[in-house]
Amino acid sequence: MSQSLTPAALPKPSMPRPVNLALQGGGSHGAFTWGVLDGLLQDDRIHIEGISGASAGAVNAVALAHGLATAAEQAPQGGKAPDDRTAARAALRNIWQGVEAMGSLGSMAESLSKMMLGGWSSSKVGANFFANAMNQWMSPYQSNPLDINPLRKLLEKEIDFEAIARQASPKVFVSATHVATGQVEIFTGKRLNLQAIMASTCLPTVFRATEIDGKAYWDGGFSSNPALLPLINQCHSSDIIVVQLNPLKRENAPQTPQEIMDRVNELTFNASLLSQMRTIDFINRLLADGRLKEGDSYRSLFLHRIDGGEALEDLPASSKMSADSAMIQQLFDMGQRAAQRWLRKHFESLGQQSTVNIRRDYVGSLPQEF
Repeated sequence: MSQSLTPAALPKPSMPRPVNLALQGGGSHGAFTWGVLDGLLQDDRIHIEGISGASAGAVNAVALAHGLATAAEQAPQGGKAPDDRTAARAALRNIWQGVEAMGSLGSMAESLSKMMLGGWSSSKVGANFFANAMNQWMSPYQSNPLDINPLRKLLEKEIDFEAIARQASPKVFVSATHVATGQVEIFTGKRLNLQAIMASTCLPTVFRATEIDGKAYWDGGFSSNPALLPLINQCHSSDIIVVQLNPLKRENAPQTPQEIMDRVNELTFNASLLSQMRTIDFINRLLADGRLKEGDSYRSLFLHRIDGGEALEDLPASSKMSADSAMIQQLFDMGQRAAQRWLRKHFESLGQQSTVNIRRDYVGSLPQEF
């Protein structure tokens, strides 16, 4: 466990601080993560060593890595990549402008809802109500037999996966859920391709399962949202910044059907993160107590979080299926400001201490011996 130091007492960095990024999935709420990444990329004191993402977090991860990789390959031999951070910011913007151009992620469902609900728009009864109704009547294998997914064409156009694989840094890890076992599958290196991203973003109520090597996969958020273990095992930095989209808590118990389903959605897609955070806290305490020896196998980890706070909590989970331009721009602005606030307040803590109270926020009332 790290010693307790105040930011003012910490030394000024002589070189960029290496960090790992863990990017949660959350549909179009991933535009908040876009803003966070844009803010981090503007600060040259930050060096991104590894990125782990699920679903929309996976899309953001490969967009950032694509920008850095393609800029690096344009650099003269032995020289520095020109404007690699600018290229990464541009790549992220291109992806999200493409998402805006696609319109609502639920546009196909919207057309069907008007037929099934007597001409009513699904927005009048709530996206979760419609999703539940659709699940009872038909699956994507009937409603979308051609497996049409506009995100595939966008990523195919904008992302050079081979360039990402050729670069040693940053390391990129994308999670998907193996349908047969429920276990997480991590795609990285040469296995990180377009099909892997389609697997990581595959919502089973909207799209058919994505097949890779004869195995079916669903959205990575079900099993690891996002995966922290690769950042621990395959990266050197002890700092992990989690960009969190799903609220950890709600003050009031949900009562309406839509509120209940929204909260179920949030709990489902936070479950794996809570489990991983509890494990990290357990290892940190064993190291602090001397019951584990710090070395190649184990090291203290410093956890950090950037989230949207109350502003992001005001958006219902059902809005994750919207690609409204105004909402996406608002989320981007929120994310950029959140990153800038975090850097002003916590940058000096990198490499020194966690800025998240893991026991309070993620562990809760579990027994101390856990």
